[in-house]
Amino acid sequence: MLESFPMCRRVIRLLSWSTCVMCCGFVLFSSASAADSPTIREILDEPASYHLKQVLLSGTVRNVQPLDPYRLPAGTTCYGAYLFSLEDETASINVAVFGICGFPTVKDPDVEDGAKVELLATIQAPSHGGYYLSFQGLKVAGEREGVLQAVADRIVPLTE
Repeated sequence: MLESFPMCRRVIRLLSWSTCVMCCGFVLFSSASAADSPTIREILDEPASYHLKQVLLSGTVRNVQPLDPYRLPAGTTCYGAYLFSLEDETASINVAVFGICGFPTVKDPDVEDGAKVELLATIQAPSHGGYYLSFQGLKVAGEREGVLQAVADRIVPLTE
């Protein structure tokens, strides 16, 4: 029994190492496939196929518009939200940053007009009663309403 103990440790170490390698590979594969990198034109041409999908976009920030605090249907108030357009070489898309909900705060937008950014966003093509962020706060889209926006999950400034 004592003679097999070192062998068990080697087997456990080997299994741990291979499990670690498999997990790292899975994480790398998942993060690469979780965020596609379509052009904005591709999203605008086929919004239903991108609905609620996470995408990686890059482009220039235009028309940054801070929003007044707005109230969620559950009653929580959100602060620091803003809207802007992201423009790439193919088109532009509206981007919403929901802000911080539940904690009253005054916060300037994280981007400014003309900045180059990389944006990880969830695409919303909310027909059939989905929610979207507008200048009047959170709104419900009607069945025929063609509202399309990207909801920012992460914004990273690009340096040239």
